[in-house]
Amino acid sequence: MAGERQANEQVVTGIYQGREVTLTDKTGEAPRQELQEILDSLIREDKFGIAGMSNSGSGTIQIGAPEGAHIQIGQGLYRLIVTGYEAYVDAF
Repeated sequence: MAGERQANEQVVTGIYQGREVTLTDKTGEAPRQELQEILDSLIREDKFGIAGMSNSGSGTIQIGAPEGAHIQIGQGLYRLIVTGYEAYVDAF
């Protein structure tokens, strides 16, 4: 389609508790070294794995619910999603 960008996804990998984890840059724009640093930081902070989360004001727990945040890489603002053993960086 006219006006759409073709993204060349980039993937960096690491090990968390003996299991491979990945960070995929869906934009293809972020410097690979910065992606690796982000992944290494997520590993250090124990952001991977299956965890239970309760919604605000709710008595229910969702197992493995994705976590989201916004991060800055260089001058760009990106969305960061972590689900289980995978993380994604996408345009904000």
